Amino acid sequence: MWRNLKTFFELGKGRIALLAALSAATGYILAAERMSLGIVAPTVGLFLLACGSSAVNQYQERAIDALMTRTKGRPIPSGRLTPRQALLIALGSMLSGALILWVSSGPVALSLGLFAALWYNGIYTYLKRVSRFAAIPGSVVGAIPPAVGWAAAGGSPLDPKILALCFFFFIWQVPHFWLLLLSYGRDYERAGLPSLTSTFTAGQLSQMTFVWILATAVTCLLIPLFGTVRATLTSLLLLGATSWLVWNATRFVKARGERPSFRCAFREINIYALLVISLLSLDKVLNAFFY
Repeated sequence: MWRNLKTFFELGKGRIALLAALSAATGYILAAERMSLGIVAPTVGLFLLACGSSAVNQYQERAIDALMTRTKGRPIPSGRLTPRQALLIALGSMLSGALILWVSSGPVALSLGLFAALWYNGIYTYLKRVSRFAAIPGSVVGAIPPAVGWAAAGGSPLDPKILALCFFFFIWQVPHFWLLLLSYGRDYERAGLPSLTSTFTAGQLSQMTFVWILATAVTCLLIPLFGTVRATLTSLLLLGATSWLVWNATRFVKARGERPSFRCAFREINIYALLVISLLSLDKVLNAFFY
C-alpha cells in the first residue's frame, strides 16, 4: 500500500499539489478569519484536483519525460504504470477532488479549481512546447488556489484582499518555474523543449531571475496594505522574510558571468512562499483567538 501511495504522490506531483492545497487553506483562513473544520474538505478537494491535473500532465508529456534525465524515473516512463493506468488514476483523482469541492464549497470554488486544471493541462502544457516564456502565462495556475479557499469560506473572489494574495502567487510562480527550468536547462534542450538556457547567457539569466525575485518581494509587501494583516509583528516578520529572500538573491547580480546555484535559489523561494502563507494564516488565527 505504501508503494501505491508513493507512486500516486509521484504521479500527482504531490509536493506541488500540497503547496497549492496549503495556499487554498490560507485563502480559507483569511476569509473566515478563524480556523475551523470547514477548512478540511476544500483543502483535500483542491489537493486531489491538483494531483489529478498533474497526473494528466504526466500522461500528456510521457514521451518527453522519457527523454529527460530528471523525469525518466517517473511512474509512466519507468514502467511502473501504463499510460492507461495513469490516466484512469488521474481522472479518478480529479473527479474525487471536484466532487468534494462541489459538495463542500459550492460552484464558485469548483469553477475556479476546474479553470486552473484546464489552464494547466490545456494551455500551459501546450505553450511549454512552443515558447521559452511559457512560465509567465502558466503562472495563472499558481494564482488560483488561494481564491478557491477564499470562495469556499464564502468570500468573493473579486475582493482586493484575496486578489493581492493571488497576485503574489502569480508573480512568485515565475521565478519558481524558471529556477527549476534553469537547473535542468540542458535536459530540456535534449528533449526538444524551448529553454531559456539556449537563448540567454548565464549573466543575463542571473539578472532576469533577480528582477523576478525582486518583483515577488514587492508583491508580498503590498499584501498588508489591503488590510489582510492585523498584527504589526506579522508585517515585520513578512518584511524580515522578504529581506532574507532579496539578500540571498543578490548572488545573481554578483555572479559576473558565472552560473549561480539555481537549485539553492529554488529551495529558498519555496521556503519563502511557505513562510508567507504561514505568517498570514497565523495572523488571522491568533487574532481570532485573542480578540
